[in-house]
Amino acid sequence: MEAYYYQHMDKLRQSAYHAMKMGFTALSPAFPVPKLENRALSDIFFQLRLDCPEIFYVTGFTYRFYPGADHVELVPEYLFDKGKIKGHQKALSARVEKLARPARPMNDWEKARYIHDFICENVRYDKLKKPYSHEIIGPLGQGVGVCEGIAKSVKILCDALGLWCVIAISEANPEVGIKYRHAWNILKLEGQYVHLDATFDNSLSHDGVIRYDYFGLDDSRLFRDHQPVVYPVPACTKNDQFYYRTAKLSFTKVEDVVKRAQMSIRKDLPFVFHWRGGPLTREVLMELVKALEEAAQKRNRHAAVSFNRPQAVLQVHFPAELPREAAAEEEANEGEQE
Repeated sequence: MEAYYYQHMDKLRQSAYHAMKMGFTALSPAFPVPKLENRALSDIFFQLRLDCPEIFYVTGFTYRFYPGADHVELVPEYLFDKGKIKGHQKALSARVEKLARPARPMNDWEKARYIHDFICENVRYDKLKKPYSHEIIGPLGQGVGVCEGIAKSVKILCDALGLWCVIAISEANPEVGIKYRHAWNILKLEGQYVHLDATFDNSLSHDGVIRYDYFGLDDSRLFRDHQPVVYPVPACTKNDQFYYRTAKLSFTKVEDVVKRAQMSIRKDLPFVFHWRGGPLTREVLMELVKALEEAAQKRNRHAAVSFNRPQAVLQVHFPAELPREAAAEEEANEGEQE
């Protein structure tokens, strides 16, 4: 697969990138790399591990500087000893192959959804204070991880399935409460670049409902609630690959929402949809909630609505509506418990 960040470096940085990759792959205790400033070496190290998530066992480095030399000696900080690294490599290689095998006959769009759904169903987001949560060994080996580990897991599965994929990194913005950088993926599907943020969808997916609010987004939609990227990535300019639009779950009229909701009510299933009929203002939201509640009450149901305002996606559950006497008794019991 294309080493995206490598391809966008100058020759000197590519030489350092190549030296690091060879040294890490050989599990060398130390090796020479071209002499560059510390910031440049740190950027190359970071971008190398975005291109190559299989290098999960290096968490940092120090280096020795020799006056007059045209190189520095880089000393890696390995997460495990050499024996454990090789054991984990073997286990993760087998894990990736096992996961990729059933998806190989699928088309590119189906492969992307397969990977997305695997993350949403099998990985728990956890702010573990452990290095492996930032690497593929967290999501693929332990079933837990943070955004960086999840994005790297998506990347290595895309690589195994022949899907073009790159990891995007956004800046932190403490002024608006965003303390850390964030990682997600850009995929190339049907010749178009699209955003896929499996971490955000993972956090939205509960009770057996997989969400696709961040599957197939263009730049204008993704950056409604994402910060600018640290490193340049391909522009995602087409909006016709957004999951809810391709799945015909994107609506511009309230009556169409109600018509589709009635099917979910009959089947006793949750209903997730995208609103495309203008901004999701408070007035529009109230109109949708009222219409959905009226549709639910016709079948003795209630419409419990939650929403993701930046992406204008709503999720509706239709629990059975209690008779008034039972509802009053339940409220009284809750009051006693309080």
